[in-house]
Amino acid sequence: MCKSGMNSAFRPMRRKRQQLSEADSIAILKKATSGTLALLGDDDYPYAVPISYVYHEGKLYFHSALAGHKIDAIRKCDKASFCVIEQDDVQPEKYTTFFRSVIAFGRIHIIEDEAEKLETARMLGNHYNPNHDEALQVEIENGLHRMLAIRFDIEYLTGKEAIELVRQRDEENNTEAPK
Repeated sequence: MCKSGMNSAFRPMRRKRQQLSEADSIAILKKATSGTLALLGDDDYPYAVPISYVYHEGKLYFHSALAGHKIDAIRKCDKASFCVIEQDDVQPEKYTTFFRSVIAFGRIHIIEDEAEKLETARMLGNHYNPNHDEALQVEIENGLHRMLAIRFDIEYLTGKEAIELVRQRDEENNTEAPK
């Protein structure tokens, strides 16, 4: 069962040398086009769903059908996490992966305000098909009534990359690489 109220502090990253800066984490969120939204699903099983999104001013925005497992989960519990993988370069000979990823934790809400719902539709449309305002307007007029808009308020954001990428960057910058 979802417990509401104040969150305890989020766990600090164990391998701090691999932690991305907030600016780098936000840059990944701005660049990527999809991620995995994790919610508390039926019978309190985790429910993770791949989904398109747009990042804007500390928030993530999604769109959805009017009903379904995701919507039921959001209505049940407003706590969520969202993961984006920017890089996933498997290095078989080294038995590792050169990765860069971001995880956001926060509260998720169905947008009830019609003006905010319209703005969300516009942000999503412009993110995926920029500079096509007329076509976007037609799509919004035809489909807004069949769409839910969802806002994810980020409370904690963390990014991480493979230690090999940290060392590689340090070598390129002629600085001492962490061991």
